[in-house]
Amino acid sequence: MMQLSDLKKAMKGVFVVQITPFNKDGSLDLDGMRANTRWLVERMSGKDFVFVPLGSTGEFYAMSDDECKAVIKMVVEEVNGRLPVLAGTARAGTQETIKMCQYAQSVGADGVQVVLPYYHIPEEEGMYQHYKQIAESVNIGVMLYNNPGVSSSWVKPALMAKLAKIPNFIAVKESTPSILSYYLMQKTIDPKDTVVLCGPGEEMFSFEALYGCPGFVSFVANFAPDLSYSIYEAAVARDFNKVTELVNSMAPLSSFMSKVLENHGPHTGVPGAGGISTGYMFIGVCKAAMDILGLRGGEVRLPLVGLNEEEKTELGSILRAMKIVK
Repeated sequence: MMQLSDLKKAMKGVFVVQITPFNKDGSLDLDGMRANTRWLVERMSGKDFVFVPLGSTGEFYAMSDDECKAVIKMVVEEVNGRLPVLAGTARAGTQETIKMCQYAQSVGADGVQVVLPYYHIPEEEGMYQHYKQIAESVNIGVMLYNNPGVSSSWVKPALMAKLAKIPNFIAVKESTPSILSYYLMQKTIDPKDTVVLCGPGEEMFSFEALYGCPGFVSFVANFAPDLSYSIYEAAVARDFNKVTELVNSMAPLSSFMSKVLENHGPHTGVPGAGGISTGYMFIGVCKAAMDILGLRGGEVRLPLVGLNEEEKTELGSILRAMKIVK
């Protein structure tokens, strides 16, 4: 377990939101996730790379507490202190979230990622007390996952600056789709208190990096960590021509994901209600890509649906053209 001061310094680079592989019968493929974790550790040790099991991409909401605990424990053991681990521990209520955070601490996680409370949306006082009590319940780092798309709420900059004064509040995974909102959040928070990371991934990071964003959260890094890390390195070097070139190289994959959304749509999200209307088919795409690479992607759990065989074949061709598959 990293010291808090060291963990704060490590809040930069690529944060991989790990997928959770499931077998065809719907059971948890823990051995598969172990193999995926080892594969990433071998490639990314010594780099600015952080493991985030049980984020949105990990389908934590569709898993039992025992399954979540098994995943957290396994990832911590496999990473074995070589890179930071921030375990997704959020539940809709404060007390159950605290229990999972304390479990993560007990097995050696360096910190936790806690998405906004969902279902019942609190007032600002309730939101503040939610995160304050969570942070005070553990001695490890806390990263707030500020995602209006899954919660229909958003912690505004002034409240976030107040939360950032809590000693073990180390990072914000900022998932607003607005560059202006990100900019205001970053300028409001004292960087000595906490850092504001890019939540939506490589494409949005290419804009936010201009304003000193220290890192981004990625699902692509599950199967193409070198590509994701190259984008980060180019941004650190302020080589934005290179950043543009690398992000543009992802266009075939982005276009494919848009096509898959159309194939399986329409999405049931309500635009303007805080949610998103573009869907979560990217999780199925990520898992299929991992299977194509010989990793363990596996199945998604309902209510999500995965790719059909025709789409998997097309994805394989795209990954080969992008040289992700040799």
